[in-house]
Amino acid sequence: MGVVMTTATRSSSSEKLTLAAMICVVAMTQIDMTIVSIAAPDIQHELSLSSTGVQWMVTGYLVALAAFFALGGRLADVVGRRTMVVSGTLVFIVASILCGATPTGDIAETWLVGFRILQGVGAAFMFPAALSIVVRSFPIERRGRAIAIFFAVAGALTAIGPFAGAHLVQWNWRAIFWVNVPVAAVGLILMSIAKVPNDRVKESIDWVGAALIAAGMGLSVVGFQQASSWGWESLPTLGCIIGGLILIGLFVEFERHQTTPLIRLSFFSNRVFAAQNAILLLASCAFVPVFFFASMYAQIALGWSTANAGMYLLIFFAGFAPGVQFGGRMLDKGRARPAVIWGSLLSAAGFFAWASRLTTLSENQQWPWIVLAGLGLGMLIGSANTDAINQVPSDNFGEATGVTQTARNYGASVGLAILGTILSTSLHSRILNSLSGMGIDASTADQVASAMHGSGGGNASSAFSQFGANAGNVFHAIQLDYAEACQIVFRGLGLFMAAAAVVAIFALPRHSGKFDSTEAPADSSV
Repeated sequence: MGVVMTTATRSSSSEKLTLAAMICVVAMTQIDMTIVSIAAPDIQHELSLSSTGVQWMVTGYLVALAAFFALGGRLADVVGRRTMVVSGTLVFIVASILCGATPTGDIAETWLVGFRILQGVGAAFMFPAALSIVVRSFPIERRGRAIAIFFAVAGALTAIGPFAGAHLVQWNWRAIFWVNVPVAAVGLILMSIAKVPNDRVKESIDWVGAALIAAGMGLSVVGFQQASSWGWESLPTLGCIIGGLILIGLFVEFERHQTTPLIRLSFFSNRVFAAQNAILLLASCAFVPVFFFASMYAQIALGWSTANAGMYLLIFFAGFAPGVQFGGRMLDKGRARPAVIWGSLLSAAGFFAWASRLTTLSENQQWPWIVLAGLGLGMLIGSANTDAINQVPSDNFGEATGVTQTARNYGASVGLAILGTILSTSLHSRILNSLSGMGIDASTADQVASAMHGSGGGNASSAFSQFGANAGNVFHAIQLDYAEACQIVFRGLGLFMAAAAVVAIFALPRHSGKFDSTEAPADSSV
C-alpha cells in the first residue's frame, strides 16, 4: 500500500511540475502577442521606424505563429515533444534577446521585424509540443482539468500583456523582450526536474503542405498590410491577397490526399467544429488588434502616458474576466451556442458604442462600452474554443487545438493588417484636410501626416516643433483626427464581431454535444 501511495504521489507531483513547466514556456508566447502594442510609440521614437514597420512589428509575430503552428505540431510528433519544446524555447529566447538588442540606424526596422518573425516561429514550434506533453502527462480523468488550467493561464497572460508592458516601458522598452529570459529559464529547469519524456512517432512530415500554408498566410497578410502604401487596387496588393488565398486553397486540396496531413481536415466534417473555428477566426480579427489600436488611441488621441494607456486597456479586462466566467458556466451547462451568440452580439454592440464616443476624448464616456466589448469577447472566446475541441476524441485534443490556434492567430494577423491599413489611409487624409483648413501649406501638412499615419506617432514630435506657439492647436486638431480615424477602425472591430454572430446564429446547430460524454473533455477556458 505504501509503495502504491508513494508511486501515486510521485506521479501527481510529476504531473504538476510538467504542467507548471509547460505553462512557463507558453507564457512567453502569449504575452508577446500583446505586450509590444503598448510600447510601440517608444520603440518607434527611438528606432525611427516607418509606419509599416510599427505594424509589422506586431503582425509579423502573429502571422509567423499562425503559418508555422501546424508544422510545429507535426515536428513535435516526429522529432520528439520535449525536443521541440526545448528547441522552440531556445529559438524564442535568442530572438527575444536580439529584439531587445535592436541597434539604432537604418538596420533597426529590418532587424526588429525579422527577429519578431523568428520569435513567432519559435513560439509555433514550442506551443503545440507543450500542449501535447500536457495531454499525454495526465490520465483521462484529470486531463480535462489540466487542459483547462493550461488555456486559462495562457488566455490570462494574453490579457495582461499590455498592462505588464506599460510598467516595463517605464524602465526601458527593451525590457519587454528581455523579461522572457528568466521565465524561459524557470520553465526549462522545471522540465528537467519533471523528467518530461521525449515521445515520438516514425512518420513522414508534409513539407509541401507546410510550405503552402506558410506562403499562403504570409503572402495574403503582406497584401492586406501593405495596401496603405501600394493602394488597394494596385497589382502588388491584389496579387499578394489573391495569390495567398489561392495557395491556402491549394493547401486544403493537397492535404485531402495526404495520409499524414499537417491538419486533419476530417475534423471539419463536424459542423460545430467548422463553425466554431470560423467564429474564432472572425473574433480574433478583433481580439488582438483591439489592444494595439486602443493603446495607440490612448497615447495619441487622449495624450496619456504609457502607464496610463495600460490602465485604459485594463478597463477592457474588467469586462473580459467575468465574461470568461459567464461563458464557461454556460458552456458547462451545454449552452455553448447561446454563449457564443450573446458574446458576439454584446461585443459588437460594445465596439459600435465605444467607436461613437471616441471623439469625446473622455474615458468617462467610454468605459461602460469598453467593458461591454470585453464582456462579450470573454463570453465568446473561451466557449467557442472549448466547444470546438470538445467535438473530437480526447486523444486528438492537441491536433484540434492546433487548428483553433491557427485560425485565431491568422485571424488576428489579418484583422490587424486590414484595420491598420484603414487607419493609416484615413488618418493621413484627415490630417491633410485639418491642417490645410488651419492655413498650413500642403507640403508641411503632408510631412506631419506622414509622421503620424499608421503608427503610434513616435516620430511626430519633431514635426510639431516647427509650429511654435501654434503647436498646441495643431496637436489638438490631430488628436481629433486620430480619434475620428479610430472610429472607423473600431466600427470595423464591431463588424467582425457582428459577422461572428451571423455565423453562430446560422451555422451552429441548436443542439450539439461533446464527442464522447464518457471522457473528460477540455473544460471551459480561453
